[in-house]
Amino acid sequence: MLCVVIIKPSKYGMTGYVERFHRGFMPNSTVPYIRSMTPASIDGVPIETYAIDEYVQTDLKYLDLLRNPGSPTLLALVGVQSHQFQRSLDLAAFARANGVEHCVIGGPHPMTCDTTVLQNRGVSFAVAEAEMVWLPILRDAIRGELQPVYGREQRWAQELQAPVVIPPSKRDLRRYFVRMLGIYPARGCPFTCNFCSVIKIAGRQIRSQAIETTMESLRLAKKAGVRLVMFTSDNFNKYSEAKHLLEQMIAEKLRIPFFVQCDTQIARQEELVSLLGRAGCFEMFVGVESFRRQTLLAAHKAQNHPSTYGEIVELCRKYGVVSHFSNILGFPDDTAPSVREHFDVLRGLNPDIASFYILTPIPGTDQYDDFLAAGWITEPNLDRYDGSTPTWKHPNLGPEELPELLYRCYRRFFTVPHIIATAMRTFRPTSGGLLPYFGHPVFSRFSAWRKVHPMSGGMFRVRCDSAADYRELRRSRYGLDLVPLPKSLVLSQADAELNRKVKIATG
Repeated sequence: MLCVVIIKPSKYGMTGYVERFHRGFMPNSTVPYIRSMTPASIDGVPIETYAIDEYVQTDLKYLDLLRNPGSPTLLALVGVQSHQFQRSLDLAAFARANGVEHCVIGGPHPMTCDTTVLQNRGVSFAVAEAEMVWLPILRDAIRGELQPVYGREQRWAQELQAPVVIPPSKRDLRRYFVRMLGIYPARGCPFTCNFCSVIKIAGRQIRSQAIETTMESLRLAKKAGVRLVMFTSDNFNKYSEAKHLLEQMIAEKLRIPFFVQCDTQIARQEELVSLLGRAGCFEMFVGVESFRRQTLLAAHKAQNHPSTYGEIVELCRKYGVVSHFSNILGFPDDTAPSVREHFDVLRGLNPDIASFYILTPIPGTDQYDDFLAAGWITEPNLDRYDGSTPTWKHPNLGPEELPELLYRCYRRFFTVPHIIATAMRTFRPTSGGLLPYFGHPVFSRFSAWRKVHPMSGGMFRVRCDSAADYRELRRSRYGLDLVPLPKSLVLSQADAELNRKVKIATG
């Protein structure tokens, strides 16, 4: 038998403790996806699978799975972003020190960053989509030896062979304020924003899974008691089969509220917004980022035209969809007055929900490469690359000024009158209860008052273990205290060619 332990690692907070919460806001999508891809057996060898989201694991009993296992065990650390990378390495070091034979780390960071300095130290790295490497990893674990790297020649497949997503158990769903599940109808993004790593992870070509796969995942989710679904596709409105999927959801009267992410060109797709509303779309997340066209052009986000942002709010209101605008503070040409001006324009448009982030040069992106070459990056600890902490020397805004502006925007946006007016206008009894309408906005305001980012993972922090507990294991396994800032991993020739062929209008 092979025991497979799938963990979405948390991160180390500013105090050094692992970030854990009594209740989480948004369940991780990768964990159930990978679990759904894992067969019950391979070549006659049974596989026993455990799936864990560290953000909401408030005890350490799951670590017993990694202590002196009685059967061959594979630890898979999945969906690892840069601010979770050191935690994933520490878990792998802990597992290896306690008798686990096989460890692999996958996700955005190893897919986009050079991990050469950490290879051949008892930990493998998956640098391609799970559909391409997961079964080979399982077979190699059964045979007794993993390769140092999987997926080096190609990061993504031209066609998705996705599984039907099996929902988490009711016990696991109860760890979150809302019983939510992430489903991937499509993957990829055609745009070239220099601060985003999506095109380095999933490519520029929009690839979709079979509609029936999505529908069956939705049916299972509803049967399991899932209250909200998040379609995790980055540009749902660029998904060519979106209309057919929504029509099937309507025809089947599925009636499960869902959340989508769209680019700003949704302003010209009223028919799609109408379908979204009829199919049960609860909320639309749109990355508006900035209201200054020159700022957007400098960030290679030419598809965004601020003049259309108001139309998105109006369309969402017309068809009963909550509008959620994402904003980035601290672009290189930002100043304190321009950030305040940005907020005033946002307030005038009055979307239902807003989120704010500090511009972070995410390792693996073009922006990161540019900032690193220019000597602008000042933060050596990858744990801080989380969108809420200054990590580089801004020409106009100091390291204390940016967080103050961030939380000021949250406090000023989520005023009591705005929260009440939005809730009264948008409330649907079937959309996860009162939490999305009152709980989330109130918590955002409360978090801003405490100067903690509302999207940090959940509510009611629980202190269990810390970075100090793993320091010696990290030193002995990898010979370092902090992982050095990485260089970006260059795309293979095959991946670069696929990206190059994608053309899309940005006007």
